[in-house]
Amino acid sequence: MPKKKTVKSTEPTKASRKQAKPAGSVPSKQDLQSVMGEVANLIYKETPKTEVNLLNDYDESKFILIDGDSLIITCASDLTLLQGQSLHFFYMVECFLLDFTSKGAKCTIVFFKDAEHVYFGNPDLLSLRAALIVHLLNHTDIPVETEFFNCFDESWRRFLKKKSLHFLVISDEGLNKWQTSFLHILIIHALSKNLSIVFTSGQESDAVRIYGYQIHSLQSHWLFFKQHQANIKLYVESLLKPLEETTTQKLLSLLRCPCLEAVQTKVQQKYLSVLDKKEDSRYIVCIISCALALEIHNQELQSPSATTKKKSTLTLQEAADLLRMYCLSVAFLHDLPLSQRAQVRLIKNYWNPETSALIRQHKLCEFLVLKNLNSEILLNMDMSSLPDLSDTLLWKNIAYYYEVEEGPEFDLDITANICRDYEYLWNGISMLLKTVDIGASFPVRITSKCFLTEKCSTREKRASKMKDPNPGLIPMMCRVVDEFAGDILNEVPFLKRDDPAVTELKKWKTVNDHQCWISRRSLNDDYLEIGAAGDIWDLQNDDVLQTSECFYGQSVEDKSSTAIDTKLDNSKQTSADVKSKNNHKKAEIIIEKKQKRKIAEEIRKKEEIWWNDIAMSVEIELKEDFKSGLINLDKIVKTFQDKSVKLTIKMAGLSACFKKWKEHCEDKGETQKDLNLAAEVMRKIHSLITNYQDLLKEADYQQVVTCLRYLGFSNLIAASEYTKIPGNKKEFMKMLSKYTVGMGSARFQLQYMSQYLIKEERNDPDPRVQYFIPDTWQREILDIVDKGESAVIIAPPSSGKSYASYYCMEKILRDGIEGVVVYVVPTQALVNQVRTVAHNQFNKMLPDGLTLCDVFTHGYPHATFNCQILVTLPHCLETLLLSPHHQEWVKRIRYVIFDEVCYHGGLITSEVWEHLLLMIQCPFLVLFAALNNPEHLVDWLRSVKRYWRKHTQITAPQNSDSAEKTWNDTKCAKEQTESYRVKLVVHEEKYNDLERYVCSTQNEDVTIHHYHPFAALTVDYIKKNGFPVNLSLSPRETVILYDTMVKARKRWPRVQELDPEKYVLFKDKAVITKVDAKCYEEALKEELNMWIKYHPEEATSVLKRLKPQILLCSDNQMNSRFPHFVAKLQQMDKLPALFFTFNIKRVGELAKRISCSLEEKQRQEQFSDPEKQESLSETSGMTEKPVIRQRDFLDRRVQDIAHENMMKQLVKISEIPAGCTYANCRAVDMKVLYKIFDHSKLMAKHEDLQKLALKGIGTHHSSLERNGRHFVELLLKMGFIQVVIATGTLALGINTPCKSVVFVQNSEYLDALNYRWICGRAGQRGQQLLGNVYFYNVPLSKIEKLVRSNEPQIQGQFLLRISLILRLSRFTSKAEDKINARAKFVSLLKNSLLSFKQPNILKMLKLYFLFSFQFLLKEGYVDQEGNTVGFSELVTQLHSHEPSNFVFANFLYKGLFYRLCLPSQKGSKFSTEVMEKLVLVLAHLFGRKSMPATIVKSEQKFSQSKVILDDLPEDFAAALDEYNCKAEENFGQFLLTVARLADVTEQYQLPISKLDFSNKKESYSPLASRIMGFDQERTAISPFVCLSGNSNLDLLHAGTANSVILHTLGISAANFPTLHSKKYDKLERRMPLNAYALDFYKHGSLAAVIQDNGLHEGEASRLLKDFALTIKTISIYLREHCGRGDLNVMKAFEQLSNSYWDKLEGVMNN
Repeated sequence: MPKKKTVKSTEPTKASRKQAKPAGSVPSKQDLQSVMGEVANLIYKETPKTEVNLLNDYDESKFILIDGDSLIITCASDLTLLQGQSLHFFYMVECFLLDFTSKGAKCTIVFFKDAEHVYFGNPDLLSLRAALIVHLLNHTDIPVETEFFNCFDESWRRFLKKKSLHFLVISDEGLNKWQTSFLHILIIHALSKNLSIVFTSGQESDAVRIYGYQIHSLQSHWLFFKQHQANIKLYVESLLKPLEETTTQKLLSLLRCPCLEAVQTKVQQKYLSVLDKKEDSRYIVCIISCALALEIHNQELQSPSATTKKKSTLTLQEAADLLRMYCLSVAFLHDLPLSQRAQVRLIKNYWNPETSALIRQHKLCEFLVLKNLNSEILLNMDMSSLPDLSDTLLWKNIAYYYEVEEGPEFDLDITANICRDYEYLWNGISMLLKTVDIGASFPVRITSKCFLTEKCSTREKRASKMKDPNPGLIPMMCRVVDEFAGDILNEVPFLKRDDPAVTELKKWKTVNDHQCWISRRSLNDDYLEIGAAGDIWDLQNDDVLQTSECFYGQSVEDKSSTAIDTKLDNSKQTSADVKSKNNHKKAEIIIEKKQKRKIAEEIRKKEEIWWNDIAMSVEIELKEDFKSGLINLDKIVKTFQDKSVKLTIKMAGLSACFKKWKEHCEDKGETQKDLNLAAEVMRKIHSLITNYQDLLKEADYQQVVTCLRYLGFSNLIAASEYTKIPGNKKEFMKMLSKYTVGMGSARFQLQYMSQYLIKEERNDPDPRVQYFIPDTWQREILDIVDKGESAVIIAPPSSGKSYASYYCMEKILRDGIEGVVVYVVPTQALVNQVRTVAHNQFNKMLPDGLTLCDVFTHGYPHATFNCQILVTLPHCLETLLLSPHHQEWVKRIRYVIFDEVCYHGGLITSEVWEHLLLMIQCPFLVLFAALNNPEHLVDWLRSVKRYWRKHTQITAPQNSDSAEKTWNDTKCAKEQTESYRVKLVVHEEKYNDLERYVCSTQNEDVTIHHYHPFAALTVDYIKKNGFPVNLSLSPRETVILYDTMVKARKRWPRVQELDPEKYVLFKDKAVITKVDAKCYEEALKEELNMWIKYHPEEATSVLKRLKPQILLCSDNQMNSRFPHFVAKLQQMDKLPALFFTFNIKRVGELAKRISCSLEEKQRQEQFSDPEKQESLSETSGMTEKPVIRQRDFLDRRVQDIAHENMMKQLVKISEIPAGCTYANCRAVDMKVLYKIFDHSKLMAKHEDLQKLALKGIGTHHSSLERNGRHFVELLLKMGFIQVVIATGTLALGINTPCKSVVFVQNSEYLDALNYRWICGRAGQRGQQLLGNVYFYNVPLSKIEKLVRSNEPQIQGQFLLRISLILRLSRFTSKAEDKINARAKFVSLLKNSLLSFKQPNILKMLKLYFLFSFQFLLKEGYVDQEGNTVGFSELVTQLHSHEPSNFVFANFLYKGLFYRLCLPSQKGSKFSTEVMEKLVLVLAHLFGRKSMPATIVKSEQKFSQSKVILDDLPEDFAAALDEYNCKAEENFGQFLLTVARLADVTEQYQLPISKLDFSNKKESYSPLASRIMGFDQERTAISPFVCLSGNSNLDLLHAGTANSVILHTLGISAANFPTLHSKKYDKLERRMPLNAYALDFYKHGSLAAVIQDNGLHEGEASRLLKDFALTIKTISIYLREHCGRGDLNVMKAFEQLSNSYWDKLEGVMNN
């Protein structure tokens, strides 16, 4: 049992709760009610209409707050819970919490003291609340806060400020109006404190995700609360004061006590009387509560006012009888195991009114007992039985037995143990009631009073309509079934072949024409046809595509392409083979060396002449623009080959930098030195010493020494003839003082040369890679590819893992024209990038009809099967692998590269990645940016490869045409063996440093504060977790850490030892390397760890001092100053930059703000300089004239004039002052820029994009068409655009030349994974030396969690979707190579990550597969041999919409659409009414988005939309109910079968506290056996829920299945193909469906859908496009398969598809 926590006994004084009343008149009661009405309306209005994934974060420190009372409301409202079932209630609470904690959330639960007053009308929940608080405090590790009175408590405000919470989980409705008001006040208060809200109602979850409705905190919430705060406080007081007075008065009158302190004393005295004899909490609570209840009841009976109530009140002896039976039930609880109690009978009778009154009084006493527990009492009690204090159903059973069943012939005994415990309880009560005669313990019943009244419960009515499912399965003769689940077939029953269930299977050949379409021909490449026809946002002109991609590729890769010669095959040489040389003769070697020297000498002379020719122009450029000239000089050096010439250029660069530094010092003096210039001098010295030391001459040494002396680094100069000081040393040193940097050499190198420090890189080229020298870990990848092996590669973003993988492409290209390499990426932007890089990097002559590289997406499936490099998306590759007609092409695949793998539990696409890894047989490379458990992943992949190797060994003899073995066969076998190996390559160090900054506003200016990584840590965190592995410091940050440690500890013994100037690796070292700095970082970490262990106060001081001290600013202030912040980044030379926000609407707003700011600057510049007025005014309208002309006139001459005009305007960009534009005109040639802008005219909304682009601004988001995103990416990569506002569409893997990334705003989508991906865009390898990350308007608490977040951990998922099984069945039955197809089928079933090394889970999956196959068989999608029939083709095409795809096919089968789709006249179009009704049905199936129940209470008026979807037509609803009943019956049988696999130990434990209720032996008491004699099966559900009378039949109802299912099985009702037309939340309220699809069809307005239906712009576009594509898919299917009698249905869907696409295309192109 977990260590007990102590309950805080110190209660705040009531004075602290009193709030100062506002000045002026006191608002009336009506005014306060009006304010609360506004609060409620605001909540209803802000209630989101779409659910989101609540836990899409991988941060181990992600905290959420749960309102404890909302937790009680949610669990107590569950359909399966009977009132008074304490243990069942606790089980449900822990299951609710487990749903969050198992997915990585850190929960904190808060119980407000004032909230308990609203429960006095329901003492049963009041008692449960008190017990739950004590239980959570003592038996779980979940923090529980109970010291706050209400949300206006000052300690609550401090708590919120201290704890950075992600959101508050709360109910939007209480059990009564007072509780609802209390919750609403807490909601609006939390929103005003920047804490988002998540409603408990409507929450859904699967294995890795939780979905819910979340209200985000906005500035408007803060303003609303600020405006009404005083009145809301007064309302809280007016609400709580009468409730508190009423409850207090009731308690005092019941217990005859003068004050609450006397009540507490009275209860504690009774504790002391009992504690000495028994320590079990259940017994102690039972004795004291029963004694108090009888004492109070006796006092009421003796009071004068009780004489009139005696007829309706139990007598003392009757009350004693009732409580004796209660004590007997408690004795049963103590002695009977849960397994026996789970068979308790479900009694239909209810307590009569007078009995219920006494029970309520007893529960109130129980509450008092629990509330007055203190620390001393808790230490002396065993609290393990606290969740199981009472069992009302058991109590009722005992009463029923003595009241109805007991007689002379029916008198059952109680065992000795139970009898002893029962007598102990009653004797304890008698002892406490010394003056009251309550009788002896036996007989149990003395009076004949009836306590029960007969009444049928709703559960009995519901259960009476259910029937046990048919236990047998239909026989199957499918080889896949035998191969995967053959070992368990003998464990399940099968029906006989003549059983009606078998003989009545759907026979498609006998179905009428109007019920189905008889397939005349199969669709050819249906996925290609639908995709190509459906995507209206793709490039339509291939010439334009190729031209733009040419520019795009050149911008990505600044190098020429590699010519691929298939005759040369050097790719199979490993790194060891490359070093080997042929055995030349000695003479040949000498001749070869002479030739090399001669060639080298010729190169040197040519390069010397070349340098002499350009040296003057370089010098002039350095004088005109030093920074640009220096960059160009570095580029020039790389073009030279001779090392001596390079040295000459380097020395020229050193002289220029030194000269610039001296001039700067003479101009600025000693106080305003720009030390970055000194860093450039030192950088040149580093390069000379490191790379050219053997070539340095005397003059060169003298120059280096002079520079070091002027910088003040005399300690780096060794004593020699070069170091002699001419003349007077004192005067010379005085003269040098104005040039020195003012600090030691080590500190200067760490602090100002952080990004320039020399990294330990290999300098030996690898012949396999032409354009860069690969690192050791990259060479390991090359070796793996050469051997044909697979690998999992984990390396930080921008480390070069993708570039190393391009070698794999080159290898396949060199091997011939048959092989194919598939490159899989998660986003369309990455598809564009990889394709253009491949086109630019490789050049190969191919036969006609073949292409080097192409793309396959559902919108661009052109040359999929005719290219050697295919770039695609995961779901597209899955489509290809499961295409039965293209398996020959699949066999040509030699390698698959999975880049930027999104294989994490929180992402939907992770299922597809797993499918691919299970199906591919060739070698692969899997690239991760970060992963916590790579070894587990590699072990799993190796097991998959072992499966395929075994399959190959079995099938190889069958496929062999000859028994002869040649040398090539042996070689091929060896290569195959190597191809089944999977290796792990891990590279942890990021190539470039990353520094973080936090922004705030102060005095109308934006201030930028450096954010030290250790500022995100605390002493407790480091003690528990250590320093995060992925959290490293830049060299500059190590100096900051050292200086802070010096300030925090005055007498630090190691202060000198760790001083940068005296540190052993830095002392008098001219070239400090990155490795040296890393060692210094580790030394400081080790020292800080020692401080945490022995000097925690000083360590705490260090971490606090590192935190930036910033002023809190409002959202309005931050938004208004945003353009100034961008301008400041430009001044700091931190552009180009990507600005990320996860709100599409916000993207446009920010871009407009920046654009307007630039225009205002331009106008000010125009007025201040009249000479530029004319040119600037022309430039300001540069995009309007040509666009208008092109739009109004179509003749060629006018277009030519427009083109020329645009060219002139583009040229004039260079005339705009630097501060008035972010466009970098020097980055791109004007002619190239003109062509790009010319091609961009084909885009929709091209005017806005062009206008922004000409100012150096771009936007990038999912709603932007593909051409537009391509346009922005191209200009960004070329360096023309310097500012890009984007959503997460640019987060993954895009190679951009960005110095900085900025998180513009906080969002729930800004999680640890997105944070890592986005940070990887800053400072990419080979482009920038340092990455900068800025947090703008992001709370410090959120920053802390992001910075210290752990790497994601890979998780297995429940892959078996019924649609997937049908897709695999269709693939197997249609494929030509059926053996290979079956192998893929079995691999997906057998080798899932979820079941890896989990035999019980694998067995569960086998059973699920069997029952899924049974469902498909019964519904007529497969036959008994596993061949697909009927509507299987249509269902598989709609597989992403499970289970709606099955329901739709069922509607088709029943002919419902035939009756619906009737034209008004023969041959005419269908009426609007028919079309809208058809959309209504389809919206229920394919446009389902549930909304919270509170949406119906909203008084919000909608502009055009209806918002709430109408119910299904009656005939469709009836057919849906029939379908659901069949599905529930089938999968209910699965649950009954799979329950045998549940963990026997865990199913009797509470999920979180792990309290075990199975540690007793079953009692043989005849009375117990009688009571525990339930006549229905309860073996397949949790024993905890059995306590409320639930049975196996509850598994057959989707509404109750999740509540009763065994949680240890890891499955839920979400895995079953049921689709209920009416959905209810956890409070049993109807959740309406969002009518966005139907509303858009009616009004055709995307803006109305966004505003009224509550969808984000990107989400709305995606959902509508998906809905339209679904309609088109159905339309094409019907056109291909429709019979004569169903032409109306086909025409109706064609008409609907065309009209819907027209509406959608209209809004997208405007």
